[in-house]
Amino acid sequence: MLKHTLIHPEINAVLGRAGHHAKILIADGNYPASTKKGPNAELVSLNLSPGVVTCRQVLEALITAVPLDAVNTMGIPPDDPYAQEGEPSIWGEYREVLKAAGLDLKLEPIEKWDFYEAVASEDHVLTIQTADQSLWANVLLTVGCRQA
Repeated sequence: MLKHTLIHPEINAVLGRAGHHAKILIADGNYPASTKKGPNAELVSLNLSPGVVTCRQVLEALITAVPLDAVNTMGIPPDDPYAQEGEPSIWGEYREVLKAAGLDLKLEPIEKWDFYEAVASEDHVLTIQTADQSLWANVLLTVGCRQA
């Protein structure tokens, strides 16, 4: 019986094989998950219907299962036609989740095109495609080391 809140068998299998520096992408409903992924990445689609499930819900489950070294969002290019004024509200939600979990990690944006390159790395092991409708909700997690 698992003690953490993540119970999805395929996701748990990938995480069980992942090691330090492995990358996990939680993708929003607009992310091109079938084409923008690393050569070693598995894709799990959790996009049931618009808004179900969300990136926040996936993040809340994942942080109970793996240690994290870094949390990177997809940064918004200033000239992007879909850019919002200021920071997307979902980023504040991510900070709330990290704080509630007792994690002292900063949310670090990576410029959009550099984000795609980071996802394309050999260290990318998993994309979890959500149906999140929030703009700029993509978040790339870097697995840390188990301390105990």
